Amino acid sequence: MEKDLSKSGLNTICTHSGELADPQFKGAVSPLYMASSYAYEDVAIKRYPRYFNTPNQEALSKKIADLEHAEAGMIFGSGMAAISTTLMAFLRAGDHIVLQSALYGGTYNLVIEEFEKYGIDYTFVDGTEVAAFEAALTPKTKVLYIETPSNPLLSIFDVAAFAQLAKSKGLVSMIDNTFASPVNQNPIDLGFDIVLHSATKYMGGHSDICAGAVATSKKHIDHIFQLAKNFGGSLSDYTVWLLERSIKTMGLRVAAQNQGALAMARYLKQLEGIGQVYYPGLESHPGHDIAKKQMKGFGGMLSFELEPHLNASAFVGHLNLIKASMSLAGVESTVLMPAQTSHFLLGEAERKRQGIAENLIRFSVGIEEVEDLQQDIQQAMKKTMADNIVTI
Repeated sequence: MEKDLSKSGLNTICTHSGELADPQFKGAVSPLYMASSYAYEDVAIKRYPRYFNTPNQEALSKKIADLEHAEAGMIFGSGMAAISTTLMAFLRAGDHIVLQSALYGGTYNLVIEEFEKYGIDYTFVDGTEVAAFEAALTPKTKVLYIETPSNPLLSIFDVAAFAQLAKSKGLVSMIDNTFASPVNQNPIDLGFDIVLHSATKYMGGHSDICAGAVATSKKHIDHIFQLAKNFGGSLSDYTVWLLERSIKTMGLRVAAQNQGALAMARYLKQLEGIGQVYYPGLESHPGHDIAKKQMKGFGGMLSFELEPHLNASAFVGHLNLIKASMSLAGVESTVLMPAQTSHFLLGEAERKRQGIAENLIRFSVGIEEVEDLQQDIQQAMKKTMADNIVTI
């Protein structure tokens, strides 16, 4: 009989929830079932990889649901596969959706490039105030969508307040919880309907997996599945197995990254050559009090700007230990410039409108010793100042 660990502690869920038994050899880890073809006669479940119901897919979905305190979960081939499939499952021609403007660039690009083709109307709202989002609602609004902390400026939205707004208006509420991870924030406990993740990030945690995840009610999962089986964004069972393995250490990894990011944010805030630092764990952050209320930890992500006279690209090039890399949330610390990567598709005018400076650097703090990261930042800053290159 399968153990119900949904009410267990975080690291117990990470380690044991949804694991598959190995009755033949009694192995300590879930066996990997690589079959892409299963029997259809005299079986309780007709399994097929594109139907998200292979043994490893089902087991991992259970673990993710338990981590987010949800009834059910699904895993996808990427975070954008999870986001796009879920959005399209609840929107059709003539519908309207309200979203924050400070979104992950891929989600923003999906909306502006694809929704008009399907006759779906949308409104982007600036800021984090619930009243501004309520003012944007129309009789045709069906979905309210936010992400918090946001990418890349770490804006904080009051999850419970937005959930209440959605419920009062009969909307489906969706939240991208990638930056927080289930370790730091559980939006379903705060009233949200659907939680989305790029599982590539903190769930994977080692920069070697691409995956997405959804956690919600059984009713909503059934609805999402009807579209997901047609879109075909399923995940290979080998990657599913690797992801299940990686999640076992997620609680420990994220705890270390929380601690490291707070220390690095405080260090950067007092460092010569650094302008603005964006991190919700800083008391000076405008969303600090809300983050403290709804998050168990402030996360491993932060962003900062160099002083205008310093060349941010040169600074990144001078880093030795910290890698310049496209993704985030690995055990290794990485940086990127959103204007050149994650938010390039927004265009310069939209980035400027959202407050994303061309010299903004997004910093994903890994599990290295803080002293080593500080030394790397310090030596890169000294070289950048010595270069005396003026950013044009």
